[in-house]
Amino acid sequence: MSTVKIGFVGVGDISGIYLKNITERFKEIEIAGICDLVREKAERAAEKYGIKKIYKDMYELFADDEVDIVLNITRPYEHFEVSLAALNAGKNVYSEKPLAATLEQGAQLKKLAAEKGLFLGGAPDTFMGAGIQTCRKLIDEGAIGTPVGAAAFMICRGHESWHPDPEFYYKHGGGPMLDMGPYYLTALVNLLGPVEAVSGMTRASFPQRLITSEPKNGTVIDVDVPTYTTGLLRFKSGAIGTIFTTFDVHYTQGARLEVYGSEGTLLVPDPNGFGGDVMLLRAGSKEYEKIPLCFNYETNSRALGLADMAKAMQTGRHHRANSDQTYHVLEIMESIIKSSDSGHTITLGSGLERGAPMPGGGTEGILD
Repeated sequence: MSTVKIGFVGVGDISGIYLKNITERFKEIEIAGICDLVREKAERAAEKYGIKKIYKDMYELFADDEVDIVLNITRPYEHFEVSLAALNAGKNVYSEKPLAATLEQGAQLKKLAAEKGLFLGGAPDTFMGAGIQTCRKLIDEGAIGTPVGAAAFMICRGHESWHPDPEFYYKHGGGPMLDMGPYYLTALVNLLGPVEAVSGMTRASFPQRLITSEPKNGTVIDVDVPTYTTGLLRFKSGAIGTIFTTFDVHYTQGARLEVYGSEGTLLVPDPNGFGGDVMLLRAGSKEYEKIPLCFNYETNSRALGLADMAKAMQTGRHHRANSDQTYHVLEIMESIIKSSDSGHTITLGSGLERGAPMPGGGTEGILD
């Protein structure tokens, strides 16, 4: 079976791990070529990873018959326009998170992909890693009894002290919910199923942020999005969840995800990664026990969802990091913010069927 060829639109900070994993780890996909608005970035990546094609722009990439999937790793507010153009050109699309900056844009992409019979999906794919898949297996097997609730926390002081170009985190399409929320919400809907209603409260604690990282040290950013966001989630199953994301807080343990059941509690690894410790507290016990991971992909495996999409294209099955999921997560996030603005609980319009779990065993880099 021939490999599926990927065309990169964007060669920014996150692209390195995609480039590395596609060229070194995943056996059923390969890079057809790359492009970036800053050609020097594309040239450096091409030299480092032995990539033969550099396109002058994304439209030249879309016109290349060799490209089977467009990998959209542009800035969040650019996701929609790039994905829309790629779909209109007849290309399957895998996008970094979020699917789009607004639910209306996400719906337009889903509709267009369906009309054209194209695959559409995207990050995060961390839920496919060994950590969260082990947690899913435990929950599905009844290790904590009936799930009754969950809590997710992503707490930090923002990106302006370390990121080389942090401004977009505080602009349309950014903020802690749209930036980091997808990791936690994608994990939660894979563990507990779809969300049916949300309520939220949000604010921007600081109207401006000062960049102290290089090369833009001293630049002041105007904050256009909420940076302190809390949400309540009612799952279709009846479980109740909370999610808290912020760029406004000094904190040392900024990532936490817990699932509570009638017979125990599960501490889920940081969903920004693929592995991590799975800790289970059983009813009647006073101590958590560490549960061995029982799936592949413990280390940084970004492009796993992309490789799964490629395999699904070849075999006709559903891919796990699909647009139903990325759209549902986008609706949860947007509805939390809308709830804060309106003061009302919002019932979601989208649903979601959990995708198939990852298989145990097998060879890393080759999908089922």
